[in-house]
Amino acid sequence: MRWIPFIIFLIFLQWYAFQALKTSTQNKGWWIFYGLTILSILGIFLWELYTYDRSVGWTPFIAYTIGFFAALITCQLVMICVLFFEDLSRIVMSVYHYFSSEQKFHFSGRRKFISQAAMALGAIPFASLLYGMYHGRYNYRVLRYTLEYDSLPDSFDGFQITQISDLHCGSFDNYQKVAYGMDLINEQKSDLLLFTGDMVNNKSSEAQPWIEKISEIQAPYGKFSVLGNHDYGDYNNWESEAAKLKNMEEMYQIQKDMGFDLLLNESRYIEKNGEKIALIGVENWGAGRFKKAGDLEKSITQTQPNDFKILLSHDPSHWEAEVLPHSYAFHLTLSGHTHGFQFGIEIPGWIKWSPIQWKYKQWAGIYEEKEQKLNVNRGFGYLAYPGRVGIWPEITVITLKKTNLLI
Repeated sequence: MRWIPFIIFLIFLQWYAFQALKTSTQNKGWWIFYGLTILSILGIFLWELYTYDRSVGWTPFIAYTIGFFAALITCQLVMICVLFFEDLSRIVMSVYHYFSSEQKFHFSGRRKFISQAAMALGAIPFASLLYGMYHGRYNYRVLRYTLEYDSLPDSFDGFQITQISDLHCGSFDNYQKVAYGMDLINEQKSDLLLFTGDMVNNKSSEAQPWIEKISEIQAPYGKFSVLGNHDYGDYNNWESEAAKLKNMEEMYQIQKDMGFDLLLNESRYIEKNGEKIALIGVENWGAGRFKKAGDLEKSITQTQPNDFKILLSHDPSHWEAEVLPHSYAFHLTLSGHTHGFQFGIEIPGWIKWSPIQWKYKQWAGIYEEKEQKLNVNRGFGYLAYPGRVGIWPEITVITLKKTNLLI
C-alpha cells in the first residue's frame, strides 16, 4: 500500500511528459520507442526497488538502475514545468476570451514550439546525468588550500596533508580508472595522509580488492583514518549479531592491512624536530538519525589544552554541535560524508550551490570560526547515483603555514 502514491505519481508524470512528444510529432514510431524506453527504465527500477536485498547491499547494477531512473525523472520534471506554465496560460486566455467575447468556452491546443522547447530543456539534465555516470565519477580533482595559524609549531610550517574521504569501495566497477585516482593521491607526496571515513557501502568485504592498491600510498608521517556511518555494517541485514561483529573485526584488519592507523575515539602525536601536533580521531557522530559513536571527551584524554589539534570527524554536523562549543580549540577539523550531493554548480569566486546545502550548513570546502577551521571533502567515490555532475571527486591537499607576525 505504501507504494501506491509513488506509483500514481509516476503514472501521472509519464502521461504529462508524453504530451510534449505527442504535440511535437505525430510519428507513432517515436511514440513506441519512447514508451518502450520508459517501460524498460521504470520496470527495472521498480523491480529492483521491490526485490532489494539489504544483505547484498548496493551493487553496481542497482546503482546504474538508480542513475538511469534519476536521469529520466529529472528530464521529465523539467518538461512538465514548461508544459504546466503553458497550460496555465492556456486556461487564463480561454477564460479571458470567454468573458470578453461571450463565446462558448474554448480551450486552445498546445503549441508545438513550446513542446519542443520543453523536450530540449529536459534533454539538458538528462544528458548531464548520463555524462556524470560515464565520466564525472572519475573526474578526479586535486584541491589545494593553504591554512595559516598563529599557534602552529614552527617545525610544521609548510607541513602538507592529503585528505581523502568516502571511498565507498562497493560502488567501484572500473579498476583502471579508480586506480588512476589512487595514484594521483600518491603523487601529491604529502607528509601525512588522512582518511575521514566511509570505506565501504555495506560490508567490509567490499574493500578487499583495494587493499593492495591503497597500501601502496605512502606518507612519511603516517596514514590515519576514522570510521564513517557506512563502515559499521548498520545498513546490512546480518544473519546474526556475531556475523555483524565479525564484519567489524574484518574492517579493523582491512584498515590495518591498507596501512592506516584507525583512530577509535583516540589520539596520536605527530612529532617533527622535537615539536608536535595532536591528531585526534572520533568515531562517527552525526546529527539526526545517524550513528553517534563518537566520543570527543574520550578522544582527547591524552592531549593537552594548548596542543595544536587536527580532528578527524566523518560528519560535518559534528563541528557546530560539539567541536566549536568545546573548551578546547580544535584548530583544523576534517570531515566528509556529504559528497556535495554529487550534483551541483561550482564556479570559484562566483557560485557554489548544491541541494545538499539545504540539509548541511557546512557541505563542501573550507569553513572558519575564529582560528578553528573545517574542511568538508566532497568524497572520492560515489553512492546510489553512480556519477557526479558539477561536484567532482576530490583529493584535498592542505598546507599548514605559520602566520608571519612580523610587519
